[in-house]
Amino acid sequence: MAGQIDATLEKLGIILPEAAAPAANYIPYTVSGNLVYVSGQVPFVDGQITYQGKVGQDFTVEEAADCARVCALNILAQVKAACGGDLDRVVQCVKLGGFVNCVDGFGQQPTVINGASDLMVEVFGDKGRHARFAVGTNALPLNVAVEIDAIFEIS
Repeated sequence: MAGQIDATLEKLGIILPEAAAPAANYIPYTVSGNLVYVSGQVPFVDGQITYQGKVGQDFTVEEAADCARVCALNILAQVKAACGGDLDRVVQCVKLGGFVNCVDGFGQQPTVINGASDLMVEVFGDKGRHARFAVGTNALPLNVAVEIDAIFEIS
């Protein structure tokens, strides 16, 4: 039987990807008590890296926000795995940490990371509201435009 969050995803036309395996010596998430810590997720789509390059040079703010949304979908896939497939166990999206690979002088990192933040609220409603940071950097792994990590509280 599909849960409430699965029904919301279906209504939004969202199909979550499979939770990706780690690409190095780490695990994709860890559960400690009631918290799920999700490792940084990058824009993998169908097993392929997408959105490689710098925001403000190779991508517009809008394209980068779409990239952040892809990262957020991958976060949700990891949380679903951590919850044994039941996203209704999510009590709260506690925090997102957003990194934007951008050109010097770029200052719209919060707008980029809104692509992920907005998705959390679309999916979880008030339980999707969270603390966060959005910072710019000169490089990210695999030259991706955005990487996002997360903390969730679960029951």
